[in-house]
Amino acid sequence: MDVLSDVITSMRGGRPHASRTHHQGAWGTGFPESDGAGFHVVLSGACWLLPATGAPIPLSTGDVVFLPHGRGHGLADAPGTPLKPFRPQDPEPMSGVRFAVPEPEPAHAPSVRLLCGAYRLERSRSHPLLTDLPEVVHLPARLGRHPELRAAVDLLGRELEIPRPGAGAVLTALLDMLLLYVLRAWYEEQADRAPSGWAAALHDPAVADALRAIHQDPAHPWTVESLGRAGGLSRAAFARRFATLVGQPPLAYLTWWRMTLAARLLRDSELPLRTVAQRAGYVSEFAFAKAFKRQYGMPPGGYRRGGPVSLAPRAAVGE
Repeated sequence: MDVLSDVITSMRGGRPHASRTHHQGAWGTGFPESDGAGFHVVLSGACWLLPATGAPIPLSTGDVVFLPHGRGHGLADAPGTPLKPFRPQDPEPMSGVRFAVPEPEPAHAPSVRLLCGAYRLERSRSHPLLTDLPEVVHLPARLGRHPELRAAVDLLGRELEIPRPGAGAVLTALLDMLLLYVLRAWYEEQADRAPSGWAAALHDPAVADALRAIHQDPAHPWTVESLGRAGGLSRAAFARRFATLVGQPPLAYLTWWRMTLAARLLRDSELPLRTVAQRAGYVSEFAFAKAFKRQYGMPPGGYRRGGPVSLAPRAAVGE
């Protein structure tokens, strides 16, 4: 697994959903705060995004907007248009598609077609790669930029026109692709602007190689020296660079990620505690239980039985 794929897999919960909507004339829709992450794509026309904080953002054909933190927001034909609460209809059978039928308007009224959707994310497993994103990720349409993202948008738009057999599976796969392409596009655009943070970390050869090694084999008995070798740096140089870009020392991140994986296995599988401990890199169940309780405030058994899911792994310390 690469880092980006691993992060999405660890946080995603349930099926994503999407809708293709059409608006004419004066219109406004208010989306409430949620536990998930939402996105909007302007298929044709223009409108305004009204974020919870900050100035309204004009959107035009081809623009993609991702709201990773589930903040309430609005979409409208103009910043001053009153917003009606969003009321989704029931999904069509087999498709997960939701349609919104616009009220009749004069043929000459301005028109906009949108592709909107949401992902359910487990906030108790929030990875800093996502939590560090801004409130609004805006990817304006630019000729020749991010062709994979544009292709995914086109495929989604077509799939949402008319429900067809197999649409449920196709839609889920395309929405997963869209999320990955959005994040990839954003971090590629930020790589040359950010001296530190995840955009810089994912594009720094040494740190990216070390992160890839951790995510490919989290149970391996990694040390700072062996991770540095994976990135082609000395122990001291690697430790400094990793901490600067990622925001925590290498072994702290390794421990945090191991505990995140362990929590997912405890909740989503019936694997014995010994197996969970081994997959998290611990030979001893006792040592694993001690480390898990330090991170989540409860033993693994209590967490599996339904302890508070709002507890996220605390900032780890190297072990």
